[in-house]
Amino acid sequence: MFYCPRQRSKILMTGNLIAQTIVDLIKTPLSNQKQLIMIKNYYCLSFLILSFSLLTALSGFAQSKMLSKGDAAPVFTAQASLAGSEFNFSLKKSLAKGPVVVYFYPSAYTGGCDAEAHAFAEMKDKFTAAGATIIGVSGDDIQRLNTFSADPNYCAGKFAVASDADGKIAATYGLVINPPKLGMKDVRGMEVNHGFIPRTTYVIGKDGKIIAAFSSETDHISPTDHVEKSLAIVKSL
Repeated sequence: MFYCPRQRSKILMTGNLIAQTIVDLIKTPLSNQKQLIMIKNYYCLSFLILSFSLLTALSGFAQSKMLSKGDAAPVFTAQASLAGSEFNFSLKKSLAKGPVVVYFYPSAYTGGCDAEAHAFAEMKDKFTAAGATIIGVSGDDIQRLNTFSADPNYCAGKFAVASDADGKIAATYGLVINPPKLGMKDVRGMEVNHGFIPRTTYVIGKDGKIIAAFSSETDHISPTDHVEKSLAIVKSL
């Protein structure tokens, strides 16, 4: 989903070059044991080079730092849930309708995230009046989000939440996922076994540019502050 043609081309060119060189060496008559060892060593070295090339290309999917105001927001599609019903969310399609508030949060059914979801649900009509769409993104799988999105105490069926179980979406926004915590359980007593995306909110304009970005880690704001700040921004547009 996040591959670009140039990265694919580099990977293929590197792989083809290495493969052709190995083939040429294999076709060459082996005159002695020393030559056989040389080919074996070259094969090992080639494998390491190819692996490094793949890692280098893949690292291009992630931003080196958190995106900020004025940056182009990476568009994405993701499996999401609204009022317990699954669908494919598209940021591009949502932006065609107006500004979008993309808020990343650590996990459904945990204290701060529950308060944040409840606050977004309570203010949903005001966001709608301002022409804005809300989408929450976390490392939760879609099954957990089906329940969370419909829970009357939290999302209450008012807005959608998307699954970023592999962390690829968060990475494109420059967010580093914290590893799962062994034995951690949510407010329902169920084990939480996914990574945690730092609580970060992006207000994205219809033109695809980030209007504002704020994080609980760097800006030291509460979960509900994210809601109030987002609403104030979209109402001012």
